[in-house]
Amino acid sequence: MTTLLTLHQVSMHFRSKEGQRHTVFDGIDLSLNAGECLAVVGRNGSGKSTLLRVMARILAPTAGSVDWAPGVTASLLSLGLGFNSDLSGRDNAFLSCLLMGLSKKDAAQSLDNIESFCEIGDFFDKPVRSYSTGMRARLGFGTSLMNRSKVILIDETLSVGDAFFREKARSALEHEFLENRAVVLVSHAEPQIKQLSSRVALLEKGKILSDGDPDSVLEEYAALPAQ
Repeated sequence: MTTLLTLHQVSMHFRSKEGQRHTVFDGIDLSLNAGECLAVVGRNGSGKSTLLRVMARILAPTAGSVDWAPGVTASLLSLGLGFNSDLSGRDNAFLSCLLMGLSKKDAAQSLDNIESFCEIGDFFDKPVRSYSTGMRARLGFGTSLMNRSKVILIDETLSVGDAFFREKARSALEHEFLENRAVVLVSHAEPQIKQLSSRVALLEKGKILSDGDPDSVLEEYAALPAQ
């Protein structure tokens, strides 16, 4: 089994304007192996989105290390991140492929597949600022899938848009992530988690409270006392 990503004693702290120290999470140990779909669950404000951004190298942890295997690339799908709103979907997809290490030739050749998968019609050549939330999700997912990123980090984007595309995305994930690719999924949709994930990690009060079988961890999550 090939390990693509390892987090060792990763912590994230912020200071408020008043100088108070706020801990998002502390001492996180987590690994991701090829072929896995890891779902991260937890209450609102538990740090799930921040953890994805640390995994994606967008945020540097306050302490600890994030170690990627050589040559492993990652794409983060988040509705508020990643696209230049003034550029078209085509141009954003092309730039995303370049950032993932594709040559200009390979990036250009990927665009037809991305356009076909996204199914947003003429909007593919219109500025992203004109997109609906669902269109942004389609573009982000299609680009990440087709640019051959080894790891796709998904922050709730599979919960938006129409049911047809959600099913198409689910099917694509099941077929694409069999051996050498992996997914980290943040979602509040339990049926989606059970359908897609091979493993679930529960983030609670800044710690990984549980990490293992989806049914067992989701049962533990549901049993947490109300805040």
